[in-house]
Amino acid sequence: MIRPLVKPIRPEFSSGPCAKRPQWSLKNLNNSVLGRSHRHKIAKSKLQKLIDLTKTTLKIPKDYLVGIVPGSDTGAIEIAMWNLLGPRPVNMLVWDSFSSDWANDIQSQLKLENIHIHKVDYGKLPDLINNQFKGDIVFNWNGTTAGVCVPNGNWIDYTRNGLTICDATSAAFAMDIDWSKLDVGTFSWQKCIGGEAGHGMLVLSPRAIERINCYNPPWPIPKLFQLRKNGKLNLDIFSGVTINTPSMLCVEDFLDALNWTKEVGGLAALISKSKNNLNLIKNWVLDSHWADFLCEDDNNLSSTSICLKFVDPKIIELPLETKNNIEKNIVKLLEEHEVAFDIGSYRSAPPGFRIWGGPTVDSNDVKKLLPWLDWAYYETLDQLKI
Repeated sequence: MIRPLVKPIRPEFSSGPCAKRPQWSLKNLNNSVLGRSHRHKIAKSKLQKLIDLTKTTLKIPKDYLVGIVPGSDTGAIEIAMWNLLGPRPVNMLVWDSFSSDWANDIQSQLKLENIHIHKVDYGKLPDLINNQFKGDIVFNWNGTTAGVCVPNGNWIDYTRNGLTICDATSAAFAMDIDWSKLDVGTFSWQKCIGGEAGHGMLVLSPRAIERINCYNPPWPIPKLFQLRKNGKLNLDIFSGVTINTPSMLCVEDFLDALNWTKEVGGLAALISKSKNNLNLIKNWVLDSHWADFLCEDDNNLSSTSICLKFVDPKIIELPLETKNNIEKNIVKLLEEHEVAFDIGSYRSAPPGFRIWGGPTVDSNDVKKLLPWLDWAYYETLDQLKI
């Protein structure tokens, strides 16, 4: 097969940290508040502005609280679980590696006994419609390592008797989330609008706030996880006072991403950009005889972490080690030619590819990538004599 001539302008298709917004420049960070206390009113005003813009952009209900927490999305979801779980049965929905990690922490770290784990293989989604979940529900809106997302929040009962705790890190700013169905939402800056790693966002509904105010977990809670002060929710966290010192450089960067979001048309425009990237890959998959989506149901296809698997009959029956080698060789070829960086499947997922299709990725770059995937695949088969 003839090697394509045209390359993506930006080969950053990593699923985290993700591509910066188009036309991003270090110059955009010139107004950072550096060398000053994050407690000073100038720094606090920027933190508060970040919170307000996030809440407005994502259309989070007015009576919900939004705060900045340490440890990226992992920190945010762990903070939620450590502070809220315990008084009710827990339903943990697992269909990718990160939700599996949260389930393991609930079992082995918090040691909750009344936990029901609803686990399915990569590519599938647990039965949401026919399950009458009792108690709290912990789930990922989007399975970042599986390319499978919930289609909507219709399966969540408005009259639920427990809390819904959602890891929304690869969905926020790219998917239509009904926040009224969530009592806790978490995400990081490094995903859909291309911020930097290390900082997380925590969204709390009035029901979650009530749980924190009335429930005192029986386990020790380290300082980085503490949401309570004097026995009640520490409201300062949700008005620009952070648990630990944030990077004001990263704050400025995320403010830039939020301002860009406003300039391009807000949340609806971001969702449209991501869907368009998915549709381009959908059309390519329809014509491909060697690749298909890891997700088995089109209704659950992720538009951000787009995961592909091998379906070529002569590849399917090969040993796992050989399929892994095929993947690695293709990834290496694409990186050497500066076409695509970091698109190998997640280490515990089936061999294949994970292409980030979030709103900071230009659709023209996705178009240019696809012929290179075909070239790299056939080139690899020739090189490995398969």
